[in-house]
Amino acid sequence: MKRRKFVYMVGLASASGGLAIACNPNQTPTDTAESPPTQSTPTRATSSALEKELVVYSGRNQKLIGELIKQFEQQTNTKVQVRYGDSAELASAILEEGVNSPADVFFAQDAGALGAMEKANRAVQLPTSLLNQVDSSYRSPEGKWLGITGRVRTVDYNSKSVKPSELPSSIFGFTEPKWKGKIGWAPTNGSFQSFVTALRVTEGEDKAKQWLEGIKANNAKVYPNNAAIIEALSRGEIAVGFVNHYYLERVKQDNPQVPVEHHFTDDVGSLVNVAGIVILNSAKHPNIAQKFVEFMLNENAQNYFANKTYEYPLTLAVTPKGKLKSLEQIKKQAQKIDLSNLSDLEATLKLMQQVQVI
Repeated sequence: MKRRKFVYMVGLASASGGLAIACNPNQTPTDTAESPPTQSTPTRATSSALEKELVVYSGRNQKLIGELIKQFEQQTNTKVQVRYGDSAELASAILEEGVNSPADVFFAQDAGALGAMEKANRAVQLPTSLLNQVDSSYRSPEGKWLGITGRVRTVDYNSKSVKPSELPSSIFGFTEPKWKGKIGWAPTNGSFQSFVTALRVTEGEDKAKQWLEGIKANNAKVYPNNAAIIEALSRGEIAVGFVNHYYLERVKQDNPQVPVEHHFTDDVGSLVNVAGIVILNSAKHPNIAQKFVEFMLNENAQNYFANKTYEYPLTLAVTPKGKLKSLEQIKKQAQKIDLSNLSDLEATLKLMQQVQVI
């Protein structure tokens, strides 16, 4: 079975190609191996003219952020070049390119890739004016990366076959025999693998292995992605499924009567992961890079994410769309992890291979 390639820290990316102008995605640029720079602050642009350009490596696809990129270009009179691709492979490319990387900003799909940049000393310290806009749970403790949007792991369930009172408060409850043949999961999905990494970090290797073995023993049905799990739930093919919250929110915009609801556990089963940004310490356009971060945190952009992609906005001024628990509620119950530590995906993949779920 095809698995997500681990490339954060080992420099094994093999993509080929080049940069793309903002709305022309190209996911296979050529990478050049180079040692990372040692400086802790970005290279200053030699002229203000250079600050009218910005290079973004984006693990978020064009459908999610393309419209906002256009708005940023128009508002700042800036030419933005975007290299779209998988967050893990882009992180590896940045490490390979080192000081010669053309990237100013890395917009990653998950905190693991952001943590990899911080641990490799490739991220600059962000100003407190930006950091203070986001709760400390969703940014680097060292101030080196910042979450822009959040997504919550949920256990979605078919409301015709399962009563809320039947659902366990812990993700470990789904290893009980009563759930045999009723669970759907997507082991090759990157978000699921980030969850397993969080399980390892918070509960230890042994308990994470026991959980994987328990769900496998319950004959969990394998799906290629979160969307397929939601479809299976709506058909009654399974009773519960492990997904990100926004897939159901999107479906309910077109079909409010779909018989599927969210269940939030009181532990890492309701992990809040983030899509976020680092400014690289080799950035050629550090000033406009900072403006880009400011733009993604402004009320317009945060409302866009809440209403168009159905993610959790991370600034206090904007509330999420739909009948969702607040981040404050989830943080009190489940968020007990430094998201930077989700960079250790390699050990997660080895564990999942050992248990033979990938």
